[in-house]
Amino acid sequence: MTKEYSPFTVLRRRQVEELTGLARSTIYELVKRGLFPPPIRLGRRAVGWLYHEVEAWIESRVPAR
Repeated sequence: MTKEYSPFTVLRRRQVEELTGLARSTIYELVKRGLFPPPIRLGRRAVGWLYHEVEAWIESRVPAR
């Protein structure tokens, strides 16, 4: 069963890894190269990604296969 997210749900890194199938190092490398949505700061040591941005990135990958 797939969990339903609202467009502005904030995903933590492990959730992003689950959704994309990417490793932490790959996510941050893609962010650095401007190829993946950057995280938003949630606190001094916490970041997250907006679900709708991650979903759009995944959808953009479909034509590339």
